[in-house]
Amino acid sequence: MIATGEATALLPTETTPPIKVFGTESIRETFDDLCLQQAVNSRLAPGVTDLVLNPDAHCGYGAPVGCVMVSPTHIYPGPVGVDIKCSMSLLQLDLPAEAIEDRKVRRQLISAICQRTPTGAGKGQRSAVKSRHVNRTLGKQLVVEGASDDVCKALGIPTNWAHRCEDSFHVGHDETADALESRLETLLHRRDMTNFTDKMQQLGSYGGGNHFGECEVVEVGDNDRAREVAETFGLHDGKVAFLSHCGSRGFGHILASGQFKSLQTKFDQWGIPLPAGDRQLVYAPLGSGEANDYIDDMSLGANFATVNHLLINALVLEAFQEVFPGVKGNLVYFISHNIARKEIVDDRPAWVHRKGATRAIPGGHHSLRETPFAKSGHPILLPGNPCDGSAVMVADEGAAASCYSVNHGAGRVLGRRHAKRVLDQTTVDSEFESNDVLSNCRKYPIDEAPAAYKDFNEVLRSVKSAGLASEVARLKARFVIKDASKADD
Repeated sequence: MIATGEATALLPTETTPPIKVFGTESIRETFDDLCLQQAVNSRLAPGVTDLVLNPDAHCGYGAPVGCVMVSPTHIYPGPVGVDIKCSMSLLQLDLPAEAIEDRKVRRQLISAICQRTPTGAGKGQRSAVKSRHVNRTLGKQLVVEGASDDVCKALGIPTNWAHRCEDSFHVGHDETADALESRLETLLHRRDMTNFTDKMQQLGSYGGGNHFGECEVVEVGDNDRAREVAETFGLHDGKVAFLSHCGSRGFGHILASGQFKSLQTKFDQWGIPLPAGDRQLVYAPLGSGEANDYIDDMSLGANFATVNHLLINALVLEAFQEVFPGVKGNLVYFISHNIARKEIVDDRPAWVHRKGATRAIPGGHHSLRETPFAKSGHPILLPGNPCDGSAVMVADEGAAASCYSVNHGAGRVLGRRHAKRVLDQTTVDSEFESNDVLSNCRKYPIDEAPAAYKDFNEVLRSVKSAGLASEVARLKARFVIKDASKADD
């Protein structure tokens, strides 16, 4: 490893560009041997031209969580993962922080939200009395169209929120929605998709594991740039906001799992060696039928995830209006951290796989033309933990060095089983009490405790000192919607 300021470069060979590793010295010590081995395996896989490790990196599915992997010739399911388009979204309310100081009021809000947005593996609309019902016909429409005007109107989602999305819809391998409609009809005849209607019933829900909804108080940075960018983003200092983290739920999981099985079977049939012998690093050459099927399946799952987030935000706003009649809210942004996108890299098209990594495009970049963020750069939503807070950032010009990407949060430092062995439930619960952070859980899931994650401030210091992004605002948690059952992420 060669030191390059606040980043390091891991050189797998003398003939290939290095793996770029962003992190302070203490953060780099959190990268275990498996994480680094997965990074090397991924960098040396066929067609891969660039690989970045962000400060939140840890071992994942084939490729590390917290990595960016670029290929102009191949598509890889592993660096997207089984929760296709797991994402973050932020809703800004015009409610002052003082309005939610009273714990009874916060309990009312928790109840109103949970009546609309269920949590837990396999949970859906039947588990929430005030949820939106999604039938099979609407489900088929939304996974093909994403957040179209018709879909948004059918679900009571403000149509202008689609303009506050990284991608409000995804198209098929040939860049048409027709390809997705055709692929969906094929999938619906498969045995593993017989429960399609039930999976559509999970729309508007959080799931389990590291997914959450979190009520925040916005604290805009005390500098001119932060205040100016916050105004563009629609962030309001001292006001209440709501941060959400979830993905494509059971629907995306079925699609991703089916793709892994299909490609692994093809590799066995073809006798092709797996990268580093890892079955989780299967791939397909772009233009092949296998690649086309994967892109279509990923897009179907991504469209579900997009509408899932927008619906959750509409339901959360409705819950706040139940407790505070007349309150208004607007979507700040919706951004993914588990997706492959076709982008221009080194003046040529390539597929940028972000696994637990967030797009970070600065102002003036061609990809932000005709968006509300063309001059400022788009919002970057980074969850930390309920006790240390979360952050909203904006990309700097230096983000070009990281393939225009940053971390997706703090990143795990303890595996789930390890966390359950070494952390104390009483200590975890008392930490929430001392920070006056409420939860819908009787006992906060110990494998999701703040101590199971890396030092968020040090993670942010890695990003800022490397010149990738600057902080716009901190988000201080007041309550958390979480699930204490088995993780499904």
